[in-house]
Amino acid sequence: MVLLWSANFIVGKVALREFPPLLLGALRIGLAGIFLAPAYWRKARTNGGIWPPTDLMLLAFLAVCNVGNQLLFLLGLHRTSVAHSALIIGVGPIFVLLIAAAMGLERITLRKTAGMTLALGGVAALAYQASRASGAAPTEATIAGDTITAAACVLFSLFAVYGKRAAQRHSTVAVNGFAYISGAALLAPILLWQARGFSFAHVSAAGWSSLVYMALFPSVICYLIYYHALTHISASRVSAFIYLEPLIATLMGVAFLGERITGSLVAGGTVIFTGVFLTERG
Repeated sequence: MVLLWSANFIVGKVALREFPPLLLGALRIGLAGIFLAPAYWRKARTNGGIWPPTDLMLLAFLAVCNVGNQLLFLLGLHRTSVAHSALIIGVGPIFVLLIAAAMGLERITLRKTAGMTLALGGVAALAYQASRASGAAPTEATIAGDTITAAACVLFSLFAVYGKRAAQRHSTVAVNGFAYISGAALLAPILLWQARGFSFAHVSAAGWSSLVYMALFPSVICYLIYYHALTHISASRVSAFIYLEPLIATLMGVAFLGERITGSLVAGGTVIFTGVFLTERG
């Protein structure tokens, strides 16, 4: 799961060379919905096909979070570097903690507060570094890209917290299937708008392959693995694996996209990792 999610940053950069972000996001979610539809409908028929009103409201909320996360992730990735995007996404456990605390599921301790402050300070340092860059190339960071990516991270955290609650009553296939299928319906107007005048014939094999990868692996398979893992091992152990994602994605960005590892990037990443670690162990 971590390897597939890490590669998604690189594959996303390749896809964004050929698709505008909104069109790519709409196509990705629509294709993911198609992949999940057979299993979803089979599961829905087994359950009688009727969702209680409270569950429908929760699933609709998850669908909005999922759509928003996917679109903002691509919009942010389009405007920032793989390293910045991966490090900011790595702050997700802190947002999860804050949401869980607001729901009364977690207790905020002094150590957790210190860890959150440290990690968010690291993100602020990355954003400051990005704000000083002028004429940024597609692989370089901008403050707009970092900010959009942070918003995507918040939506993913909401999806993770509330999605676990939904998955306790229904299967992961049902939760993710509903999110992607209804998300595809929500994005249909954007897809039609963005597709007008776009030359699909000029998209290369690499572009189409990148789209299929993003729809199948990080959008479907990784989410199913994530929720399956949460039902079998503790959230802290799952998080321990996810901590590897920024490191792997950054190294992939260097190897495949020619991104540079700067002193400020290493310093900011170290501060973020330390803060998240303290928060998780608080």
